[in-house]
Amino acid sequence: MAALAKKDSKDVKLYSYSWSGKDKSGKIVKGEMRAGGEHVVMATLRRQGIQVANVKKQSMRGGKKITDQDITIFTRQLAVMMKAGVPLLQAFDIVGKGHANPSVGKLLLDIKTEVETGSSLSTAFRKYPQYFDQLFCNLVGAGEQAGILDSLLDRLATYKEKILGIKKKIKGALFYPVSIIVVALVITAVIMIFVIPTFKDLFKGFGADLPAPTQIVMNMSDWFVANWYILFPALIAAVWVTLWFYKRSVAMQNAVDRLMLRLPIFGDVIRKASIARWCRTLSTMFAAGVPLVEALDSVAGAAGNHVYFVATKKIQQEVSTGTGLTVAMQNANVFPSMVLQMTAIGEESGALDAMLSKVADFFEAEVDEAVEALSSLMEPLIMVVLGGLIGGLVVAMYLPIFKMGSAV
Repeated sequence: MAALAKKDSKDVKLYSYSWSGKDKSGKIVKGEMRAGGEHVVMATLRRQGIQVANVKKQSMRGGKKITDQDITIFTRQLAVMMKAGVPLLQAFDIVGKGHANPSVGKLLLDIKTEVETGSSLSTAFRKYPQYFDQLFCNLVGAGEQAGILDSLLDRLATYKEKILGIKKKIKGALFYPVSIIVVALVITAVIMIFVIPTFKDLFKGFGADLPAPTQIVMNMSDWFVANWYILFPALIAAVWVTLWFYKRSVAMQNAVDRLMLRLPIFGDVIRKASIARWCRTLSTMFAAGVPLVEALDSVAGAAGNHVYFVATKKIQQEVSTGTGLTVAMQNANVFPSMVLQMTAIGEESGALDAMLSKVADFFEAEVDEAVEALSSLMEPLIMVVLGGLIGGLVVAMYLPIFKMGSAV
């Protein structure tokens, strides 16, 4: 019965209430409390000697989606406050109640409630796996057990900031060319559907055969005009179905990950970013005192690419049977020789975490340089694509006019 009552109390949904009243000396006091109902708030305040005047349930504003950046900022804030000696529950109150995104505020106050009921911080985080991954929870758990939670939160915040920085650079490098290509396709469709039919009417009384490029473009325009209402919905549906399957199909995600590494320009950047994340994650876990075999579990998922996930699982299996980390990485055949050399030096010298951190720094710098080079390379490539696509259409339409001028 006691266990059942405990389970029922945990299943009670908690809400935020604002209250006001007078303390024993008659001074007006105000505050906020999370509880299962108004009667619980009033009973709790009466036990504290407060004469309750008003209790009001706070309405939760519709918040935005919680992003990786929100979690990264929260991790840094919590690390700073823990180092400054702020009590854990008070730190959650400060960050949660003052957050610009109500969704983050609610999440943090829910975690605070879990901790107040006796759960450890890592256990509370594990209840929200969509926001706190295995790596995050393992490091927090290791910090709690060793009594160095503030230090490990600082390491974790640094790790998440660096990983987030790499993600932003990769997305930034991909966003610009993709957006330009999409705009070019839209402009081409507009020209095909609205502009070229006008030229076609103009050339009806031309009285001679049209040049081959002009005729080809006009035939394409006729097809666009006749089928645009089928083409555009089909394209939108194809994109939607592809994204839907990508989110739900592990096999498709794996195939896309393998394809991304083989791309001619971006593949090398994505490979370097994956190696940087792999080394940064393992360095952070190893420095926190997490055993190597256990750490490789978190590293597998943190690499962000299926090829490195499979390779890490293979490395973990070999290490668990007594093989050295360097040999296991060499057998995986996905790491460059520099990474293997630095890992070997780290194993021999007993400074594996420091060596892996240096490798991560090196590849992060490589990603920065590659993204800058890509940005400068994209400008002329995009101009060539736009010039060839839109310029080709314009020239094809003006060829009959040039021919007419030369005949006169």
